[in-house]
Amino acid sequence: MNTRAVQKNDAALQELLRPGQSIALLQELHILTREGKLNQDSRRKLKQVNHLFGFIEKILHGLPASPQGPTLADHGAGKSYLGFIVYDLYFKALGQGHIFGVESRAELVAASQALAQRLGFSRMTFLNTSVADSARSVELPQQIDLVTALHACDTATDDAIAFGLAKRARAMVLVPCCQAEVAACLRQGKALNLKRGALAELWRHPLHTREIGSQLTNVLRCLYLEAMGYDVTVTELVGWEHSMKNELILARHTGRSGLAAAQRLRELLQEFGLESLLHNRFAMSVHN
Repeated sequence: MNTRAVQKNDAALQELLRPGQSIALLQELHILTREGKLNQDSRRKLKQVNHLFGFIEKILHGLPASPQGPTLADHGAGKSYLGFIVYDLYFKALGQGHIFGVESRAELVAASQALAQRLGFSRMTFLNTSVADSARSVELPQQIDLVTALHACDTATDDAIAFGLAKRARAMVLVPCCQAEVAACLRQGKALNLKRGALAELWRHPLHTREIGSQLTNVLRCLYLEAMGYDVTVTELVGWEHSMKNELILARHTGRSGLAAAQRLRELLQEFGLESLLHNRFAMSVHN
């Protein structure tokens, strides 16, 4: 790489870095090369995770003070990019609090544990379990302040929401990915729904079924969270040029009644012939 290219790369990196962000950590996470440089893929990852941290930081700042500090559970953690960066930029200087990474692949859990030990990130714990089973883990506290799920595929996002509800989370930060469950339900009742009315034309073609299913899934999730007493905001994570899985759901617990949202949720499920989800995936809202 010539001098001009190096200078351009360094300038691009400085634009993306947060104040005090560890270059060594980003190299360990392979977001940067061994030489501390960016490539196209790492630029995308760093921009995405740092942008998400901006939302998380605001939520952490808004949490009530506690002797033990904030707790964060990151679901579908993968290589724990998000957990390590949040620890580096917030928990390390805070001197208290704990981050729990939940990941079903044992080799990634072992690698994250080893990295945390090398870095001296002592208030990070990694659990080799599924998102669905994590709420029953004795390694996790009874209450978690913040639940995150970055690109948790299909129903793993719903499992993260269920975990957050079980742990009385003060907030949830969710970036859903690859929703398939609702699309499968739409396909099952397609013939009947086409006879019932024109609405089913929205998912008559397989490509539309997938896209409508994905959109509807997130709408239902937002209504569900509102029904359970959360204030919900939906926005973009990063520009569409970086990722097509770009929807960011921010939920903050208010404790207010969500009866209107619960009713809308029931109506939507009935309108789309998805009543079965009312008794499993979204069952808790019925009792609100």
